[in-house]
Parts: sequence; C-alpha cells; structure tokens
Amino acid sequence: MKEPLLYLCHRIPYPPNKGDKIANYHILKFLSRHFDVYLGCFIDDPFDLQYRAKVEQYCKESMFVQISPAYCKLKGVTALFTGQPITLPYYSRKAMQQWVDATIEGHQIDKALVVSGCMAQYLIASPHSPHTVMHFVDIDSDKWRQYAEKKQGIMRAIYQREHRVLGEYEKKVASKFDVSCFVTKAETEAFRCIAETPFRERIKTLENGLDSEFFSPGSAVPAEESYCLEKENYVVFTGAMDYWANEDAVVWFANKVWPKVLAEVPDAKFYIVGSSPTSGVRALADIPGITVTGRVVDVRPYLQHAKAAVAPMRIARGVQNKILEAMAMSCPVIASPQGIEGLENYPPSHVAVSESAIDSARWVIGKLQAEQSEAKASREWIEQHYSWDAQLSPLLGYLQCHHA
Repeated sequence: MKEPLLYLCHRIPYPPNKGDKIANYHILKFLSRHFDVYLGCFIDDPFDLQYRAKVEQYCKESMFVQISPAYCKLKGVTALFTGQPITLPYYSRKAMQQWVDATIEGHQIDKALVVSGCMAQYLIASPHSPHTVMHFVDIDSDKWRQYAEKKQGIMRAIYQREHRVLGEYEKKVASKFDVSCFVTKAETEAFRCIAETPFRERIKTLENGLDSEFFSPGSAVPAEESYCLEKENYVVFTGAMDYWANEDAVVWFANKVWPKVLAEVPDAKFYIVGSSPTSGVRALADIPGITVTGRVVDVRPYLQHAKAAVAPMRIARGVQNKILEAMAMSCPVIASPQGIEGLENYPPSHVAVSESAIDSARWVIGKLQAEQSEAKASREWIEQHYSWDAQLSPLLGYLQCHHA
C-alpha cells in the first residue's frame, strides 16, 4: 500500500503544451508510482476540461476548480488594497481550501508537494501540518522586476510593487515550508542569497527533464502537417503566446531580426507556434513571411522540419522547455543569454547565444541558406542529461526529510 500525498499545482497538468503543465504532468506521473496522489488544481481554459479523465488516471482523488481568467484578474486587483501579491487572490478559492483541509484530515496525509507560490496559501492557512515541499520553479518576483523595466507609467509602478511584495511573500513561504525547490542551481543560489539565514539549507534544486522518446526526430508526427512543412524554408518559435515574455520575444525578433533575414533569404518563413496568441502577436502575421499558427495539436512537425528554433527571450528565469524540445528534435537553436540561463555544458556547435539583432540575423541566415541543418550532438546531450526520472529522483528525498 502506497503512502498518501497531497499535490497542489495552479493549473491542470495536461495537456503538456506549456512550461508549467509539461513539468507538472511529469511530476504527477513520477509521484503516482510512489504515492497515492491527491491532486488539487485549477482549470483556467475550458478547452482543458476534456482532459480531467486523463489526469485522474494518475490520482487516488482529484479536485478540479474551474476559474475564469477575466474574473481572476478582477480579484487580483484587490491585492493592491490588501498588501498581498496579485497572484494570491487570483488563485484563492474557498472550495479549494475546504477540499485541502478535508483531504489532509480524512486521509491522514503527512506529506505535501506544492508547485507555484500562489498555491502555498492553502497549506499556510490549513490547521494541519504535514511535511511540506514547495517547488517555486523560479524566482517569480524577479520576473516582475524584469517586466517593470520594460514598462512605463502606472504599469511600471504596479509591476515594481509586485516584485517587492511577492519577494517578501516568497521568503515567508520558504520559512514555513520544510523544503523549497528551484529549477536550476543558479536560481537556488540566487534565492539562498536573499532568504533568511535559518532557512537557507532548506533550499534545494529540482531540475526539469524532457521526454526524449516523444521529442525525437524519428517519432511519429501528423503526416499532413509534416508534408506541408517539409517544403518550407523556415525558423520557428514555440510557446504559449499569451505569456508576455513569449510575446515580447517574438515581437522583438519580428521587428529587429526578421527584416534583415528576409532581405537575404526572400523565401524564408518564420512560424510562431503556440496557443492563445495575443492581438500583438496576431498582428505579426501581417509582416511578410511570418505565420502565427495559434493552438496546434503537436509542435513536433514544426521542430522536425525547421532549419532552426529561436528563443530570443528578454525576460526569463529558469530553464526554457522550448530550447530542450528543439535540442531533442536535433534542431539548432539560437537563444538570448536570458533564454539559455540554467543550461550548463551544452554543445556550443548547435546552440548559439546572442542578444544582438545583427548577429542573430547573420546566424539565422546561415541556417536558412544551408542545405541541411541538424544538431545530432544536441539530442545526444539531452538524452544524457535530461531524463525525467533522473531529474525528479531527488524529490523522493525531499519528501522524506524532516526539519526541526
């Protein structure tokens, strides 16, 4: 008989089509082999309702709370008048708190894993005290600092406030949880530097992996899409396109890099692949050579036939799954220093790093003008370093540790 474990994450961990959902899906699968998992999460996209049964197969019990992003944003505004980080009221629901308390008590749960700082509130407010592991993933408060640097006026002030208030909340959470994790060693060390001294030894690293069997150049991909794409000469960006850091990246690339590329390679295409593109992203489709796909069933065909993947992130923390996926598909990558942060000892012959529009354009032009563009060493590196089981194995130890 397996031990019970409470697992909270802020979004249903399926389909694995964006950063947090990819990691949380693999964490859920990993945990289900070792524990009876009691999962609590939110569904913020009606499209994802169809996947509840898929998630439930890994759970002893589950609690899905459907939320409206528009209503959540209104709730988030209340934080400006209460001294809270915006994400706390955004993800605060009485039904979730009641379920957490009843589940811990009813099933005598003494271990809990929480992913994302906004979900920590449910254990902080609980009358029960299980052994708790908090997976922050990255230092979210620092992303708000980066956002503030890109904004002006009232939005800059709001983002600066969120950076400050959320930073204090992150330190509070770390002081109350038994173990706190971050997705890279660099993030771990950065948070240790700002955490209060008594809790620094509780701060650990829990790195992401990659499903290299799924993301494989030889994997089965939808034939119709693959047939169309193999005739194109293109580069690709993948990611959830309602995420501001992704929008900022493709807008910069489209305006600063793409005109230089098109001047040298007139038949070139730039595919922006990902769900929920904002109006700013959709407008890029008016630029010659740029296609905005919106939601796709499978990103692999786009990576399989691309001459290169681009990740010009100007705002980023942790490891970018889009880079790992491209590398696993033997697709060359060019990334900004921020985008590549967290990756160590990667094969430099197939992963270029640049924040210069001119240098980025020159590299992309070279790939588009080449007959073939493969990065086999990148795939071999992924296979050696990014197995999910190997990356998640420290979690079992963190869930066993007890601190006075």
